[in-house]
Amino acid sequence: MSARDWQKSSFSGEGNACLYVSATDNATIRLRESDEPDTILTTTPNALGALIRSAKAGQLDHLGTAFGTAA
Repeated sequence: MSARDWQKSSFSGEGNACLYVSATDNATIRLRESDEPDTILTTTPNALGALIRSAKAGQLDHLGTAFGTAA
């Protein structure tokens, strides 16, 4: 998979920890982070949309506490 298949998130700044997204022809969304480009998360548009809506609504804030970070 070439670099042109991936689009950098507009919320990612310069440097490390950038999120990249790519869509395939079979309606699969692929996500990866710049620090681990060989690790790719694969999902569907519906599942990714549900995750984003949950995060925006604060429904995942408790997970920061579970990993030792402040929410």
